[in-house]
Amino acid sequence: MINQSQPSDADFQLIPESVKANLDDEKISAPSLTFTQDAWRRLKKNKSAMVSMVILILFFVLAFGSSFFETHNPNAQNPAATNLPAKIPGVPIPGLNGTIMQGGTRVDAYQQAGMKPGTFYLMGTDSFGRDLFSRVLYGTRISLTIALVATFFDLTIGIAYGMVSGWKGGRLDNFMQRVIEIIMSIPNLVVIILLILVLKPGMVSIILAIAITSWTSMARLVRAETMQLKNQEFILAARSLGENPIKIATKHILPNVSSVVIINTMFTIPSAIFFEALLSYIGIGISAPQASLGTLLNDGQKNFQFLSYQMWFPAIVLSILMICFNLFGDGLRDAFDPKSK
Repeated sequence: MINQSQPSDADFQLIPESVKANLDDEKISAPSLTFTQDAWRRLKKNKSAMVSMVILILFFVLAFGSSFFETHNPNAQNPAATNLPAKIPGVPIPGLNGTIMQGGTRVDAYQQAGMKPGTFYLMGTDSFGRDLFSRVLYGTRISLTIALVATFFDLTIGIAYGMVSGWKGGRLDNFMQRVIEIIMSIPNLVVIILLILVLKPGMVSIILAIAITSWTSMARLVRAETMQLKNQEFILAARSLGENPIKIATKHILPNVSSVVIINTMFTIPSAIFFEALLSYIGIGISAPQASLGTLLNDGQKNFQFLSYQMWFPAIVLSILMICFNLFGDGLRDAFDPKSK
């Protein structure tokens, strides 16, 4: 048997003050960050995502604030200023200084058209003399509005539908998933054509078509996340305490699926913008005289051989929007889900 003696005061030694001052020299500690703060820290390290975010903010400010600083009415026609090239004051670059090639020589198109000194159009004019810069801003605002409203329906319907399906499970889940499969089997173009037969072509038809068909992907993602979360310990604890299922969904499930929702939303918006541009380009979307990126592309391609700038400017804006939304969505995915890299 081992003899264990009780420790005495002699067995202990006080640490000198000089030693105490150096105890924390090698201590490694990091600030406590929330999930959102940690995601923002990772997002800031992604340069392409941050540049895309700045460009998107600039587009939103220009598009929705264009009514306060637009140089011309986007629908006002001026027969004396038809097909004028782009002119930016102080920029001597050909194609942006208001000059065109005629007979092998470069001439001032504004002076030739009899425009007053100081008159300029940043992106030129179309065949009706309408300011292309104002029309591009107006068209971008229309396209972004349609995309944002359609995404709102995508979020509200998709999240609610997916949560109910994943939470209930069983026969109800099976039935709700069959409904999604039926909706997904119908092409979007068929839905918009049917709506045009009932309604007139315009924003309402496009928004309804996107809202009816685009929420299915969001619902499936939310359903999958809900089915994983509902068996977690914190959800079982909330149910054991008698928590209302609606409160469980809003307080526990929704915050945990927010990363999936945000990421999917950033890919839904460019899809809606491109779908609207496609419909307007083929003539079943936004109708004249309203402008959208699709209608501007349709008008510009008619004169592309001789007046290519009328198509280049809306095409560049649409391309930048699509690229920035996709790069920003990739950055959000890497920030909220680092394992996806």
